[in-house]
Amino acid sequence: MKRSQQLLLCSGLLSIPFFNGIQAAEKPSKPNIIFILCDDMGYGDLGCYGQKYIQTPHLDRMAQEGMRFTQAYAGSPVSAPSRASLMTGQHTGHCHVRGNKEYWTNVPTMKYGDNDEYTVVGQEPYDPGHIILPEIMQKNGYTTGMFGKWAGGYEGSCSTPDKRGIDEYFGFICQFQAHLYYPNFLNRYSKSKGDTATIRVVMDENIQYPMYGDDYKKRPQYSADLIHREALKWLDAQDGEQPFYGFFTYTLPHAELAQPNDSILKHYKRQFFTDKTWGGSEGSRYNPVVHTHAEFAGMITRLDAYVGEILAKLKEKGLDKNTLVIFSSDNGPHEEGGADPAFFGRDGKLRGLKRQCYEGGIRIPFIAWWPEHVPAGSVNDHQLAFYDIMPTFCELVGDKKFPKKYLNKKLEGDCFDGISFAPTLLGHEEAQQKHDFLYWEFHETDQIGVRTGDWKLVVKGGKPHLYNLAEDIHEDNDVAAQHPDIVQQLTDIIRREHRPSELFQVTLPQ
Repeated sequence: MKRSQQLLLCSGLLSIPFFNGIQAAEKPSKPNIIFILCDDMGYGDLGCYGQKYIQTPHLDRMAQEGMRFTQAYAGSPVSAPSRASLMTGQHTGHCHVRGNKEYWTNVPTMKYGDNDEYTVVGQEPYDPGHIILPEIMQKNGYTTGMFGKWAGGYEGSCSTPDKRGIDEYFGFICQFQAHLYYPNFLNRYSKSKGDTATIRVVMDENIQYPMYGDDYKKRPQYSADLIHREALKWLDAQDGEQPFYGFFTYTLPHAELAQPNDSILKHYKRQFFTDKTWGGSEGSRYNPVVHTHAEFAGMITRLDAYVGEILAKLKEKGLDKNTLVIFSSDNGPHEEGGADPAFFGRDGKLRGLKRQCYEGGIRIPFIAWWPEHVPAGSVNDHQLAFYDIMPTFCELVGDKKFPKKYLNKKLEGDCFDGISFAPTLLGHEEAQQKHDFLYWEFHETDQIGVRTGDWKLVVKGGKPHLYNLAEDIHEDNDVAAQHPDIVQQLTDIIRREHRPSELFQVTLPQ
């Protein structure tokens, strides 16, 4: 069977029963964990969150068999700091990485097509003095695999997968390449293959064609598929003897809008009789797109197919009953490269997009699946943020010394901000501790967000705007003038929680 036919089957566009699998004879004492993080998916992009146009049968089934959260939040309204919040257990008033700071370096390496020199770009590295999640999992006896976007440092920096607790890695370290689905190269680190550092894997077939222009789609090596195959290969190698932590950071459905013209894309080209063409823009890093709606819908269904294959593999190996799988997105929906959030109603009736601290920029889909542990078919309104992931995993794996043993008293401002939501996951909500507030800040649009209960404060350029989410989920009615006491309470939180950053500066409320 061809790969496109397999994806069509797994996507649910052809009817097949959900795979039942076999049972493993032994289970390790600690649960396995897989966190699937996609890129720029809005709160309303999945069927189980109300999406009407895009087919997501496996994620919908995952929600039916697990827990769907309705008030889960990313760490930031943009990629790198959101992932940093997840990795460090800190909100963006504390963590070192608070924005998509890119580093460009002229590196004369090998010839890529007509280019004798390639300019490498990467993100601000994670603080090497602050422990990150894969390192904690390793310390608790886990083998770790990460597949997809790294976003925690550039090639040769102090923070690359080989230096930060990852045993097996395949994906994008170069942030520029991560905007392309047919890139010039990917990166690999494999302890099992004897790698001593992160290395480049050149896409030899892709570089025969230019990166931009009419011949770009002649490139045959599709990165999302390649990364997913490596993730499945790693998962298939797990034998149940040692617990594993997988962090699968797919770039779908981030722009560019591009994918193979296979059965999934053809299905949506037939479905959308009225589509849009995006001709590109001056200085854009994205190629023009003819069928923007079909491309975007196909990318999400393709991602859904990947999730279906992961769950099927766990069931096949008898690992499903001892593996927690979480699916989420790094921030709200984008409108880059021709993407059209308004057409799909992608914001889930929330105001705001990527790069905004309104609900649409930070409230994200969040589904947890763990048969016989996470209550099936449950919908939960517990308020959580990405910085809660670290303490939650620590509680689940039995790390009872968190956070004290990981705090570095020599580092000024070293801390953890998260609260474990393991009780909620396991159906013990009566034991769940709750946040007094949730916090975000983002320098690029000079915004700060704070939520306490149903009150939400958005500070733009130093000016506070107050909303009551219980009555105004779309954040249309600024009631700051009517509730100066609430505004004062929330601005006091901002002044207390914000730690100055020379790299990522915001305007505090006056």
